Amino acid sequence: MSNISVRLPAAIERGLEEEARRTERNRSDLVREAVGEYLTRKERERLINEMKAAARALYSNPEAIREGVEIAEEGLEDWLESIEREERAAGIDAAKRWWD
Repeated sequence: MSNISVRLPAAIERGLEEEARRTERNRSDLVREAVGEYLTRKERERLINEMKAAARALYSNPEAIREGVEIAEEGLEDWLESIEREERAAGIDAAKRWWD
């Protein structure tokens, strides 16, 4: 593990000291955890932004929209058929409404 030296503003240093005392952990552990959480959050934000950009690009492409709808409809039909098969296998009358 490598060492790093960081200058902290007084208010952050006081907060770090207080948290270390309260949690009975050392400052290095707290800083390591905070940096790890920050990097994880930033990576997640980047991924979400990439997904949003891809969704915007697809949304502006009529062919992609048509293909997406076809895939969704096909998947929905298959899913509903699988539910009916499972109900029949379990002895449930798929035509009978469960709320009746």
